[in-house]
Amino acid sequence: MTGPKRKADVAFPVFDFKKPLAVPTYCTKEIKYGIVLRKYYPPEITNARADEYRLGQLERPVETLENALQETRAERNAVHDGKSVVHWFKSDLRVTDNKGLYAASVWSREHAVPLICVYLVSPQDFEAHLTAPVRVDFILRNLQVLKHDLAKLNIPLYVETIEKRRNVPSRLMELCNDWSAKHVFCNIEYEIDEVRREAALVRACLSRGISFNPVEDRCVVAPGKLISSSGGPMSVYSPWHRKWCDYLNRHFKELDPFPAPDMNAADVWDRFEALFRCEIPPAPASKSLSENERAKFRVMWPAGEHEARERLDKFIQERAREYHSARNIPSANATSILSPHLAAGTLAARTVVREARDAAPNKKLMDDRKQGHSMWIGELAFRDFYTSILCYWPYICMNKPFKPEYSNIEWEYDLSQFEKWTDGRTGLPIVDAAMRQLTYTGYMHNRCRMLAASFLAKDLLIDWRMGERWFMEHLVDGDFASNNGGWGFAASCGADPQPYFRIFNPLLQSEKFDPQGDYIRKWVPELADIRDEKGIHDPYGRGYGKVAEANGYPKPMVNHHQCRERALQRYKAGLGRSTA
Repeated sequence: MTGPKRKADVAFPVFDFKKPLAVPTYCTKEIKYGIVLRKYYPPEITNARADEYRLGQLERPVETLENALQETRAERNAVHDGKSVVHWFKSDLRVTDNKGLYAASVWSREHAVPLICVYLVSPQDFEAHLTAPVRVDFILRNLQVLKHDLAKLNIPLYVETIEKRRNVPSRLMELCNDWSAKHVFCNIEYEIDEVRREAALVRACLSRGISFNPVEDRCVVAPGKLISSSGGPMSVYSPWHRKWCDYLNRHFKELDPFPAPDMNAADVWDRFEALFRCEIPPAPASKSLSENERAKFRVMWPAGEHEARERLDKFIQERAREYHSARNIPSANATSILSPHLAAGTLAARTVVREARDAAPNKKLMDDRKQGHSMWIGELAFRDFYTSILCYWPYICMNKPFKPEYSNIEWEYDLSQFEKWTDGRTGLPIVDAAMRQLTYTGYMHNRCRMLAASFLAKDLLIDWRMGERWFMEHLVDGDFASNNGGWGFAASCGADPQPYFRIFNPLLQSEKFDPQGDYIRKWVPELADIRDEKGIHDPYGRGYGKVAEANGYPKPMVNHHQCRERALQRYKAGLGRSTA
């Protein structure tokens, strides 16, 4: 059998914040500064329409998918066997503990047909979702490992580049036709584009005699299973987390692992040789790295689920017990740094929670911030929480804050200040260290993400969505729900009960979480010679201005106390405006 030809990669322009788009005067700042990608998406929705989603007056995309699955269940179950079964890989690049892959394997075994796996590379999806080049590189390297692991089971992984994102569904159905596959399994992705695409595929596949079966696998507890006392979705983390722990303690089997797929029959290689021999394509031109960058990130971020499991096991054995006491110290090497693997799906969140629970002293899930394993599990639970927010407040995918009334705040769009922030040249050492870590490694410690984001949104009053985009375009672990949730927290417009007047003081945060200045010295070498544990945090204000100036380190670009007062006034004024 011959494999389908791959289509050529297409390069896309990357938005340059230094050169905002030239747009007609009637266009909004959101379009001018690249917050709304008009190539793919409509303008920012109104507050009134966001409220319709919030109140359930508009059908949410996840509900559209749920309805499609429910209404077509009998028809999908009646589809005959076919000559193969397909698993469509997306953000689940692993063989073990993969619910959708396991379901496809069970179908393969019970109906004696071969299992074929497919991954469709969409450069336009990378562009529309702001996927960082370092993350694209990580995804493609994970595919190499996955392809090798599946080949050991005599299962082919076919990878193809699809030039236009709108052609992904039709191409998937064409491949099923080529392989005489009548059943397709995949794991649900909850971003709005993907949920809508999967809802449409449920019905479109049926029209071609194909049963399309999306499976809940990304979250430990699927969105919608935890509800408030009034029967609606929950938007406050603490009570949500308590219910999450209670649910998993009562339904402990939901943490059970799913076995790797069974091996295909020996003749599958001969029948699908071209699929086994297909190559993983290079990154699209707009998402490519230099050779030096690729070499650096290969060492920095080794790919594959074996590496992920090794990192998980090592963290649980060596650092999980003390996680609660050291997690906020960026120089302490106290976190797992598993987020790139969770984002790529080389490790299931279910696996991580199960292993942490089993290693915990009481073998249960509980809201205990004084116990390392429990604290770490609670941080992992945020992924589920923010995914649930994405599902039931879908307008956050439409450039609208979780709290729509915060749309009325008057933001700044000073590109010279924004550039100093992105370049790590703000004159605030802890902020600059964080931004430089991100630029060099594709990763930033979580405490530093909060500090850097708060500085942009509160001290500079620059539209937080510009920072949200910048992070996504540079993070190896970029995940829309988690990134949006973090920025909503920093800008006080997200799913967080704290009021807008929580404003981090960069100096106090620096002294508290980098007390010896080790993190600053590592990422801001201009200040490495300052051994004073006080002076390192504020060189110009504590007698080390000459050292900093001699090494080219800038003075603080703003005065925090003045910025704090300005932010409070701006937020108060914005929230007092009409939300119509």
